[in-house]
This record gives sequence, C-alpha cells and structure tokens, in this order.
Amino acid sequence: MIVLFTDFGVTGPYVGQMKSVLCQRAPTTPLIDLMHDAPSFDPQAAAYLLSALVSQFPRDSVFLCVVDPGVGSQRKPLIARISERWFVGPDNGLLDIVAQHALGIGEIKWWEIGWQPAQLSSSFHGRDLFAPVAAMLANGDAPPGRLLDISAERIRRWPSDLEKIIYIDHFGNAMTGIRAANLDNHQTIAVADKRLCWARTFSDVALGQGFWYENSNGLVELAVNQGRADEMLRINIGDAATPLAC
Repeated sequence: MIVLFTDFGVTGPYVGQMKSVLCQRAPTTPLIDLMHDAPSFDPQAAAYLLSALVSQFPRDSVFLCVVDPGVGSQRKPLIARISERWFVGPDNGLLDIVAQHALGIGEIKWWEIGWQPAQLSSSFHGRDLFAPVAAMLANGDAPPGRLLDISAERIRRWPSDLEKIIYIDHFGNAMTGIRAANLDNHQTIAVADKRLCWARTFSDVALGQGFWYENSNGLVELAVNQGRADEMLRINIGDAATPLAC
C-alpha cells in the first residue's frame, strides 16, 4: 500500500492531483489517507507524529510524506528504507524521528532521488516528484537514486522525544511528542499554567476535568473529559508540555 502523510489539508486540489499520479502509475496499489492535516510548515512536529503512526502498517508499505516548506530549494529529495518500510519525502528532518527510533533495531538505508520528470513544478514536488517515485517503489522498482551515507549523529538532529504539543485533533485533544512509555504514571505534565495528572482513560475522571493519558499510538495526550482541551487549557501546537517529577 501507499500511505499518504501531508499537510495539504482535505480541501483544494492537491491531494486529488497527487492521487491521480499514483493511480496512473501504480493502479493496483491501495492508497491510504493517513493524515492530510499534519502541522503546516512544521517538519519537526510532523516527524514525531509520523514516527508514532508507522508501526500499524505492514512491511513494504510506501509512505509518501510531504511537509515541505522548503520545496523548490536546495534541500534534497530522499528515499529511506526503515524497519522494512519505504519512505519518500524531503530532507528537512521529516523522516529523521522514524529513523532515530529504529536505530539499532534494523538496517536503515537512504537514497537521494536522482530521477526527475519531464516537467517539475517548483512548488509541487509532492505531485511531480515524490508521488511518481512512491509509485515506482510500490511497483517493486529499485530506488531511483544514489545511495547515501547518513550517520546516526546526523539523524539525531532533534531529541528522541519532543516536549511540545505537536497536533490537536477534531475533539480538541492535544498530542505531544512524548512517548508515554518513557514516563511514570505518577508524573504530571505542566502545560500553560496548569499541571495535569495521569488517568487511564476519559471515564476515569470527572466531566470537564483535564488529564494526560497514553493515547492509542503510544504518545502522551492532553485531554478534557467531554470537553476541548485546546480551549479549556488555552493551548496551541508548539506550546511546551513538560513532564515533572512526582
């Protein structure tokens, strides 16, 4: 399958145009819309989201990842082979947390994409470059590019966990870049001017009460039982979310 992860939004022509390329070049491959509301222009926040989501997909899935504020610049277009899955996207850190969390587990390989289409828009590499390359990989073709030597030190450009809010969902719940397995349930999370205690799930706290919990993707998430955490706690993407000792 080809898994789409972008900040394009669900309105407008961009996702549809990219899917058109994929359907023409890999017509028998299922397309999965994983996320099209990744934090806009924010490869760092998106990198932690992507890393938390990939484990639910089978080996040889092709992740087409486009959060690319530097499109048209000198940043490299990349292919990565990580944990037996393919990743296609820009060299701006978007793929680095997936790779960092896989260090020491399996082989990681990187290629700089060398293939180019006859026409390449300066502002839409998702459609013109990354989508055709993702289709090639889904069809079983070899990576069309030059193998790179990217060190573990280069991959560790950002912390393993990010103590910030990286995504706010439809319900107003705020995901952080912190893996819950790295915390103790007795710890609190400081956000804005509040400290939130742990709860297992929403029904374990009173209506309107804020708390933190381990969400279904293993991240620390801030929530309010039957309320919007973003509004009630007055928090936004990028705000600090700091674990504190008991």
